[in-house]
Amino acid sequence: MTTSSTLAPEHGERPSRAPRKRRPARAVNALSTPSSLALGVSLIWFSLLVLIPLTAVVIQATTGGFEGVATVLSNPQNWAALKLTVLEALGVTALNVVMGTTIAWVLVRDRFPGAAILDVVIDIPFALPTIVAGLVLLSLYGPNSPIEVNVASTRVAVFLALAFVTLPFVVRTVQPVLEELDTDVEEAASSLGASRLYTFRRVILPSLVPAVVAGAGMAFARGIAEYGSLVLLSGNLPFKTEVASVRIISYIESGNPGAAAVLAALLLLIALAVITALDLLQRRVTKRW
Repeated sequence: MTTSSTLAPEHGERPSRAPRKRRPARAVNALSTPSSLALGVSLIWFSLLVLIPLTAVVIQATTGGFEGVATVLSNPQNWAALKLTVLEALGVTALNVVMGTTIAWVLVRDRFPGAAILDVVIDIPFALPTIVAGLVLLSLYGPNSPIEVNVASTRVAVFLALAFVTLPFVVRTVQPVLEELDTDVEEAASSLGASRLYTFRRVILPSLVPAVVAGAGMAFARGIAEYGSLVLLSGNLPFKTEVASVRIISYIESGNPGAAAVLAALLLLIALAVITALDLLQRRVTKRW
């Protein structure tokens, strides 16, 4: 028989409690049923539009084997077109970083007559079909130019066409960031004696870098893939004004889709490499600031 002394706790000790059953912890990344359904639909849609077509291009590029790829890459006309495309796209991207950021700054920070109209006009390159953009540029900078500036069938024409179609990218990525920036921080820096240049470099620019890099990446990717606006103005002269997209069309028209796929896959790799490099640069610059 158990005595009461064995049941009662000793002096100063608390009675032991039965262990409480814990509820199973919910995973941090667990998705609800609607979220899982939305994620599945999004992935399927993205795969149909992007992943599967890109995979098909890469597969088609390798159908001719190593010899087929080597033949396309060893063609001097292809290399001339690729070199022109990449260099012009890089130049236009650098221009857009400066001018696009400046235009976004003017639209957000300055008030002047016609600002709303300018804000709408910026999106015209997005709305116009690229072939129409080429016709517009040819009318202004072609043989019958009303301002007597004829740059048709020159590399300047390639640069102008790419600059026209890629202008809105940096503007539209930087503009929302500028609108969200708190001007109180700038005023505080100014009240502490910081110059306007120092305030821009140390306060404003670090916030703009991610948006500028994103716009630059999209502008470059659009530049190396542009076709419609170049057809009429550049003249498509081999080794002079012929770009990679025109070479791809030429291969398709001549019944050689494999060679066209090789060039397309190479442009894809170049775009991915540049976008990755820009992202790494943006992260390093942001850490330094």
